[in-house]
Amino acid sequence: MNKDWSDKNKKMQTLIGKEATFPEGIDVLIDLRNNLFEQITSIAKNYPAEAFYLMPFAGADGYHSKTLIYSMWHIFRIEDIVAHELIAKDEQVLFTGNWLKKTKSPIITTGNELHDEGIAEFSKKLDVKAVYEYCRAVMESSNEILKKLTYKDLKRTFTDADKKQILKSKSVSTDESAVWLIDYWRDKDVKGLLKMPFSRHWIMHIEAMCRITNKLCQKAKKGVDQIAYCGLSCAHCFLKDWCGSCRTKYNTCSYAKCSPDGVCPNAACCRKKGLDGCYECDDIRDCKHGFYSLGKEVHAIKSMSLFIRKYGKKEVQTVLENLHKKQDFEKVQEVLGDDIDQGLRILEENR
Repeated sequence: MNKDWSDKNKKMQTLIGKEATFPEGIDVLIDLRNNLFEQITSIAKNYPAEAFYLMPFAGADGYHSKTLIYSMWHIFRIEDIVAHELIAKDEQVLFTGNWLKKTKSPIITTGNELHDEGIAEFSKKLDVKAVYEYCRAVMESSNEILKKLTYKDLKRTFTDADKKQILKSKSVSTDESAVWLIDYWRDKDVKGLLKMPFSRHWIMHIEAMCRITNKLCQKAKKGVDQIAYCGLSCAHCFLKDWCGSCRTKYNTCSYAKCSPDGVCPNAACCRKKGLDGCYECDDIRDCKHGFYSLGKEVHAIKSMSLFIRKYGKKEVQTVLENLHKKQDFEKVQEVLGDDIDQGLRILEENR
């Protein structure tokens, strides 16, 4: 489990256990949820449509055996039901916001009854953007409910009437692989629900989503040139586990994602000129196009491009491996600095 998420979760549980620190505990819980949702946002906005219905771990035992979009739907359908049917005792966000139509979902349930091909087929029918917006709407609604809770509310339990209400809403399938959820929720008090599903359930599924994206990116990169158009070695980038590189559609390079069309201007320029990369361009040293407009911040990347021009791609990767053996670093700028010639000299000295 991600240590930061785990630590915040433990801190939240400790704080809500005492009346004096209960409000602080709710703040920590909401902060944790915001942190986790940032990960969902990153996935929803940065990966191609096919990523959301593929199952790279199909048949595995664990949450990572699902799809990205199924995980999103599942997390927030459960929260929507629990937050509104049980705690607030009002109407679910799914219904008040007409999200069933917007998301194009064929079901209103949590999806627990779906398996293998059923999950894949369900995932292909969903509108990713709309599901993401539904997730955000549920999170925001739940956060408002959390803010209104008092310490005394923690001991509030649920009844058979609550169980009947959930059954009436048909939000949980009567299939044996799903219907157990209702008794599971009913047998908890509000405090138990804050631990699961408002926090730990998120963590487990989002960690599984990260594992899925990692696998998809690694698969996309297989056999693909690992030198980016700008000259950066993707194999030595701090985003290497989560990015398929700018030479695949699984590109999550931070600069590309900041660009209006999601395409790095340097990659677009190289393609237009028919270049393999910026290192083939005669204007590279003085270039201020796209990524290079950041100036000294990315001069280390220019150093790499100039090195590639002189010695080739294979050599730059070998040198970076040598540098990693000598020093632990995430970004190449930490080693090559912000001076082009100095960076080039450091690379040459480590051949």
